Amino acid sequence: MDRRTFIKTTVAGGAAVSAFGFNLAPVRAQTQALKIARTTETRSTCPYCSVSCGVIIHTLGDKAKNAIPQVVHVEGDPDHPINRGTLCPKGASLEQDILNERRLLKPQVRRPGSDRWEDISWEQAFDEIARKVKDTRDQTFVEKDEKGLTVNRCEGIGWIGGCTDTNELNYLAVKAMRGMGACYFETQARV
Repeated sequence: MDRRTFIKTTVAGGAAVSAFGFNLAPVRAQTQALKIARTTETRSTCPYCSVSCGVIIHTLGDKAKNAIPQVVHVEGDPDHPINRGTLCPKGASLEQDILNERRLLKPQVRRPGSDRWEDISWEQAFDEIARKVKDTRDQTFVEKDEKGLTVNRCEGIGWIGGCTDTNELNYLAVKAMRGMGACYFETQARV
């Protein structure tokens, strides 16, 4: 079917529907409205690289207690000083990552010697991470260096922050890592 035939068929079909008494005014009005007309705007930061571009995520939902909001559009934030509304191709495709049916929504672990990932609860994930951090700190903690000076450092644990981390999160991360004696502390913005 060529373009001209398609347009003729569409016009003829619309006229036939109108002739049978169907009112197409509500359908036409619905097509004229923007898909973001009834959405809620949430400002966020693109998670892909250390540039930290601002994004606006449009969600459709009435914010009721049991209602799940649906992301309908993601765009660059024109008021953001870094990107001023522009996004790279990865940032522009952020909606596809949010709505991906293969997106992981619960923790998974792959046990030693296993060939598959298994779902675990959040509580179990927290417990296992805490146990591994404690064991690693106990095994790699250095109280005194080779000269006999007290250093109290943990050389087996490192931290790398992301571009979407807030100042408050970074403050807490520094306190937690330095409290454990971690020496290796970096942020994605400098990598």
